Amino acid sequence: MRLSVSQARKLGVVIPDLKDTPSKYRSHKTDLDGRTFQSKKEAARYHDLRLLESKGRITELKLQVPFVIAVNGVKITKYIADFTYIESGSTEVIVEDVKGYRTPVYNLKKKMMLAVFGIKIRET
Repeated sequence: MRLSVSQARKLGVVIPDLKDTPSKYRSHKTDLDGRTFQSKKEAARYHDLRLLESKGRITELKLQVPFVIAVNGVKITKYIADFTYIESGSTEVIVEDVKGYRTPVYNLKKKMMLAVFGIKIRET
């Protein structure tokens, strides 16, 4: 038999409030400029990149850019870059990821981005 949360509480079962449960990697979602970022660090980096863009040091700033990683036409996975942009005086697109903790899955996707696209992810 399954109980709803309200039924369980009526029976005296203590159910933790999910708002108080820390995230897996202790990051805190942060809102900035009408956008929600996965961490304070990512929001701070976005703020810095917006300043660089306003000063003309970077152009074409994009957020949450997806890359489909496929081998021989078979989709393996998808990597979503936190930011992409072009530094002034260059034509190379910078793919950047804000990292607090490097998971094994991230490390694998990073290697696949280099192997499949020749893209070296810049970590901040």
